[in-house]
Amino acid sequence: MPRQPGKMPLFHFRPRLQRDDREFNVVFLVPTGIGAEIGGHSGDAGPVARLLGSACTTLITHPNVGNAADINELPPNALYVEGSVITDLMMGNLELQPVRSNRLLLLMETHSDPWFMDATVNMASAARAAAGFNIAEIVVLNRNFSMRSLYAPSGRAAGEVNGLECVFDCLDRRRGSFDAVAIASLIKVPSHYHKDYFEDSEDRIVNPWGGVEAMLTHSLSRHYLVPTAHAPMMTSREVQTLDYGPVDPRKAAEPVSCTYLFSVLKGLHRSPSIHAATGMPGAAGRIGVENVHCLVIPEGCIGLPTLAALAQKIPVISVRENANCMRNNLMQLPEASGIAYCVDSYLEAVGVMSALRSGISIESVRRPIHPTKRTVEANG
Repeated sequence: MPRQPGKMPLFHFRPRLQRDDREFNVVFLVPTGIGAEIGGHSGDAGPVARLLGSACTTLITHPNVGNAADINELPPNALYVEGSVITDLMMGNLELQPVRSNRLLLLMETHSDPWFMDATVNMASAARAAAGFNIAEIVVLNRNFSMRSLYAPSGRAAGEVNGLECVFDCLDRRRGSFDAVAIASLIKVPSHYHKDYFEDSEDRIVNPWGGVEAMLTHSLSRHYLVPTAHAPMMTSREVQTLDYGPVDPRKAAEPVSCTYLFSVLKGLHRSPSIHAATGMPGAAGRIGVENVHCLVIPEGCIGLPTLAALAQKIPVISVRENANCMRNNLMQLPEASGIAYCVDSYLEAVGVMSALRSGISIESVRRPIHPTKRTVEANG
């Protein structure tokens, strides 16, 4: 059941007192809105997720990694979890319970052109009829809220969300009738953003939509403790029919979709249920921080999940090839000594994961290998 808001402080940290090594579970993050070379566009970190998933028992990741409009090909052993939930997992506050399926509630804003609302309904119907998803209800909100895309001084995508009372009221009235929430709504961006982004051959423009989407889903997932994901509705038929020609392959999933919704529905269909932490590793098949063995991040991305991982003594692998607009140095953190690894690529990251899973010292498979440390204990 969803919990009441305000019961867990934002920065509450519960240190793990033990580690459960019966499995090897990995958290894979590509933060939204940072212009990551891999995963900063339209689900283009999906192949990496499949690669990492092949080297672990369970891969815990978030919508930005695999959502590619109508494509979502995360590996079968992946848990699709909203980003704020991963933060609380690493902070020791929440546990994840794998499920067979969820009852999905789809919230939809009113669009000035009914064609887009019909397309949203048709996509949900197709997901029910062709994929077997349980979409319990589509609710047209009684009034629209506001999402506006902005850029932070760092260059990352951010935004503003206002008027969420209609969403909270809707979800409050339906407590207990759904397991996960999909939202289809408009995002306000300058009209030239679409053309600028898709025709940007030098990849200078950070995807403008993802940052504000993350703000929305963070708020709802944390408040209701249920999986939540967002699909942006197209603003007009004029935008829908823009001819971009062949675009960067990493962005190509979006110009050929009219709803961006199926990837969201597919991810939420089996998104794990979320529970307060018990501190009992593996209880009822749940995954808590006690069951997490590694975190994989792009270079420079140091947020709460990374800081929490280091504090929990969970190894962190930073990938240089996945450049982005963040400029933090993981190796400068004192807690990183001995448990942080900087690698060139995700291919190399899998090697480190395999060594950790096998219990092999990383230094033993690299050269030069340093002399064995020997000390003489002082008398008295």
